[in-house]
Amino acid sequence: MAADTKTAPRRRVPAAERRDALIEAAVHHFAHGGLQGTKVAAIAADVGVAQPYVFSLFPTKRDLFLAAVGRCFEKVSTLFEEAAEQFDRAGPQEPEEDKLKAIGHAYMGAMADHPDRLLLQLQAYAACGDDEGIQTAVRHNYARLVQLARELTGEADERLDQFFQMGMWCNVAAALGIEDFSAESGWVERSLTD
Repeated sequence: MAADTKTAPRRRVPAAERRDALIEAAVHHFAHGGLQGTKVAAIAADVGVAQPYVFSLFPTKRDLFLAAVGRCFEKVSTLFEEAAEQFDRAGPQEPEEDKLKAIGHAYMGAMADHPDRLLLQLQAYAACGDDEGIQTAVRHNYARLVQLARELTGEADERLDQFFQMGMWCNVAAALGIEDFSAESGWVERSLTD
């Protein structure tokens, strides 16, 4: 009796699933290579598709980059919403913690757990200098994030400004691998003697 040599037919993956997988792979690649230094072929290979297929879903590398950047901002927005919900359910987890601080703590934890998202944010800001369309898209995403924080917390603009300024400060510290970014912590002197 001959062995059954039939193989199960390959499942056709819907374009929406492939698109999602390409965006997720793009987050990683663009986070490390930036817009200019990333090859679409590497993203396609990670997902197991041909490069022309990528361009059937995203007409240009720039379009794929913007989709990846948008995904990162969506993830941060979801994080803000979940942290605000958690605060509403459980209250402060630390003395003097309010909803905005709870959102900030959740953000810092997520950036440590998902460094590609942090790096892609920085790559997005860097790409703004080369392309007005990217600048507009990134500015729009950032504005939506500020508006979301305003809606979730009801905080005044001055407090929101401080929150987002601290967030940028923390992003830079995380990118540089510095836990305490205050000038008095000694990181300046240590960095200059390295």
